[in-house]
Amino acid sequence: MRHNIETMIRALFLAVLFLAGAAHAEPSEDMFEKLRAAPSDSEAHDVAMDIWASWMESGSPTVDVIMQRGVDAQTGGDLETARALYDRAILIKPDYAEAWNRRASLFLMDENYPEALRDLNETLRLEPRHFGAWSGLGIMFEQMGSPKNALEAYREALKIYPRMQQAIAAEKRLSKISEGQGL
Repeated sequence: MRHNIETMIRALFLAVLFLAGAAHAEPSEDMFEKLRAAPSDSEAHDVAMDIWASWMESGSPTVDVIMQRGVDAQTGGDLETARALYDRAILIKPDYAEAWNRRASLFLMDENYPEALRDLNETLRLEPRHFGAWSGLGIMFEQMGSPKNALEAYREALKIYPRMQQAIAAEKRLSKISEGQGL
């Protein structure tokens, strides 16, 4: 009887280790609060990089390897391979926001706005705090000649990441266009 209990405890312990290793490392609310309150651009950037690192952890070792290979392919300019790898990650783990976001970036580069919009919307459905996806929407709307929608998207990014330089510059540029110049 004691042997059975020890075996069950060992099995339970191994199951907990397995499940803990498979947990999705979502950024904490504390990380986002630090991002919003960062006293300098460099500190905000460091926190943003920590959040990105969390987003790259899917909870699946297989998907993590696929994603890293996709990022490597994208960085190396092999966009076809990157797309195939992001497609695979989404197929395996459709609730993984960063795979949708990375694939959206490829569609944006190709100016394939319907596909980019679909993937960005899916990213934001899964992770509404994804400042990168909000910024991606801003880029897309700006490229499509919709400055008012672009400005709204950049402002959403700034609510999450107030020191995001790309969004700050875009807000300054687009507010003049969308809202007119004040006297």
